[in-house]
Amino acid sequence: MKLNINQWAEEDRPREKMMRLGAEALSNAELLAIIIGSGSPQESAVDLMKRVLNDCSNNLNTLGKMSINELTSSKYKGLGPAKAITIMAACELGKRRQKEKAEERVRLDSAMSIYELMKPMMQDLSEEEAWLLMMNQNFKLIKEIRLSHGGITETAVDVRLIVKNALLCNATVVALCHNHPSNNPHPSGDDDNITRRIAEACKIMRLHFLDHLIITDDHYYSYREEGRL
Repeated sequence: MKLNINQWAEEDRPREKMMRLGAEALSNAELLAIIIGSGSPQESAVDLMKRVLNDCSNNLNTLGKMSINELTSSKYKGLGPAKAITIMAACELGKRRQKEKAEERVRLDSAMSIYELMKPMMQDLSEEEAWLLMMNQNFKLIKEIRLSHGGITETAVDVRLIVKNALLCNATVVALCHNHPSNNPHPSGDDDNITRRIAEACKIMRLHFLDHLIITDDHYYSYREEGRL
């Protein structure tokens, strides 16, 4: 017969273990068990979250992409909508913490620094989004705005809007970012066309087009690093 968490030795219970040893001593399943609070009569919260994580290849980024319907499916008895929402909220807070740390960077003068800023905002998107980053001459971020949602084409991303926003912010440096939900970072023909048009417009308006980054969960493609800008 399985013991529930209250019947475990005190040193093995997640809450008590965290109080005694600190959060870093707990596994991901134990931390998630604290978040959801309880499992089911047949399964402890820790064992339940071990199963969920196992189905995510023990990857928290994959867990963050799961929907309420997936988390509350019949295979996870004991996970209802309230617990599923709690898990999703915790994952969202993790993303926002990543973003806040990235925003502390003083300069966005490299592809990696732009990637670290934008990845938390874009990694879980199911559709393409294009974002414009506007900077001063020292590569310090002035403002970021979303240009399009649902695909990047010459009609979705208006080059005139890029120039207008940069001038209104007194920006001298701009960069374009968009995601590939397929996790394939290689550029498409549309990506190449819009990059060329932005580069031409920036040259005319004496703006420095720093880069165009294609962002995926684990990689990026930089037109600047590839020698295409």
